Amino acid sequence: MELYKELAGTIQARLNCIQNKNQDWIQKHEDKISELIDRLPHGSGLDGDNIINLDKSNGEKIIIETSFHHMDENGMYDGWTEHKLIITASLIFGLHIKIIGRDKNNIKEYLHEIFHYALTTDKKIRN
Repeated sequence: MELYKELAGTIQARLNCIQNKNQDWIQKHEDKISELIDRLPHGSGLDGDNIINLDKSNGEKIIIETSFHHMDENGMYDGWTEHKLIITASLIFGLHIKIIGRDKNNIKEYLHEIFHYALTTDKKIRN
């Protein structure tokens, strides 16, 4: 199953358990979400944590918070940019990723490419 579908289903299942006050399954779903987060891109500038905002995510929308560590033309680290990825899906257009944050060095295009690939595959990848 594609990663974004697994995430959406598990996030929604967690919300259902919160509504029904099923503490045991809330924790099981949170553990599964942590495992799924490990399948998101990491490395090659994505040196911070990928965090899913569980307060604002549900079965129809996933919000991922991440940061990118930039390098200058000399290969020296040149600061960080913070980003929020808002993941939704459409029956017509498929997966949609909106990226919020500063577009330093056109990083949003790169982020879109690598997160789209990771979210639409069913295997663990590393870049």
